[in-house]
Amino acid sequence: MTSALRSSLRSVFRKVQLRSYADAPAIKEGEMALTFAAGNKVFYDKQAVKQVDVPSFSGAFGILPKHVPTLAVLRPGVVTVLENDGKQNKIFVSSGTITVNEDSSVQVLAEEAHPLENLDRAAAQETLSKAQSALNSAANEKAKAEAAIAVEVAEEIVKAATA
Repeated sequence: MTSALRSSLRSVFRKVQLRSYADAPAIKEGEMALTFAAGNKVFYDKQAVKQVDVPSFSGAFGILPKHVPTLAVLRPGVVTVLENDGKQNKIFVSSGTITVNEDSSVQVLAEEAHPLENLDRAAAQETLSKAQSALNSAANEKAKAEAAIAVEVAEEIVKAATA
């Protein structure tokens, strides 16, 4: 290898090594940057908030600024966001992930999410009944597993719709 080629390669490697993450948005002390999105809607896009409460398979937990970095799987339930003006925003999620980063940024990525005020209790109850029937009549393990998931989500929707 010629010295000119080595020199060119070294400059390329230095450039790669100097890359870093994008700067985080300016967030005040006591706040977090929340990104909360689902396939159907973006609810928050790096918006400053005070607290986020999430349901996860390892248990429900609240997230405050300077929370320990965490990665968790969301279970069906209600995510509550305490905004800076004191307003609470409650959003039902079917599943997804929650990531808490060292810089106090939080990402909630849901498979599907809807504000509680958009939930129809009667429709949720009907969906639960259908899911329970499907579970009881499931012919194989795959059908049972799918029906069990549908029952779990429907039960949580009914709880959320009555809250």
